[in-house]
Amino acid sequence: MPLVRKEMGLHRPIYLQYFHWLAGILRGDFGESFRTGRPVWEELTVRLPATLELALAAMLVSLVIAIPAGIISAVKQYSLLDNAAMLGAMIGVSMPNFWLGLLLSLAFSLQLDWLPVFGRGELRHLVLPALTLGTGMAAVTTRLARSSILEVLRQDYIRTARAKGLTETMVTNRHVLKNSLIPVITIVGLQFGALLEGVVVVEIIFAWPGIGRLLYDSIFARDYPVIQGCVFLIAVMYVMVNLLVDISYAWLDPRIRYEVK
Repeated sequence: MPLVRKEMGLHRPIYLQYFHWLAGILRGDFGESFRTGRPVWEELTVRLPATLELALAAMLVSLVIAIPAGIISAVKQYSLLDNAAMLGAMIGVSMPNFWLGLLLSLAFSLQLDWLPVFGRGELRHLVLPALTLGTGMAAVTTRLARSSILEVLRQDYIRTARAKGLTETMVTNRHVLKNSLIPVITIVGLQFGALLEGVVVVEIIFAWPGIGRLLYDSIFARDYPVIQGCVFLIAVMYVMVNLLVDISYAWLDPRIRYEVK
């Protein structure tokens, strides 16, 4: 046992192990897995495509649900549709991912036998995990989209556009949507962190072979190099997404480009 600890570097103080790990990252060396003996980077690159696939699908589900719901809710403020959308958003925010995942599995797999619960490789394997992750995000995004659109609808240039004879559809498409997207894009970027957290739970429920499942298995196996690699990769992904969100502001709002100049 002492020889194994020495070989793995576990005999050193914790702070030295940490600095050794940081120095390895600068060289592109994430260490080796205690379980498999393979380089950690190989373990991560094998699992990363599955997690990216699930995360992008969940974000797509979220936006497909939230943007139309937010528009309808704002345009039809205080109507039955608005109340129904806000009630659905409230339920979605309150619902834990693991509980929704279990409900969807029971309904669409065990009862109706429409969709598989486990596996990856076909589009239908992605439906339940993406719905589970995307529904909670859609609930938050719907509420923010509604409030953002309502604020834009009260602006003077919207009244001017209507006075010129533009239809409500043209006003919404030309003026409302683009000007109300910045808060929505911001919350989507911030929610990406929560999405990466939810990926761990969803990948466990649906046996999805991604980074979240790898992190879960590594924690129970005390495979510290893989745990460190997973956390580092998730942090980098979160920072990159928020950087892309900041860059997208200049495309959505020309005033930001002018201020930079």
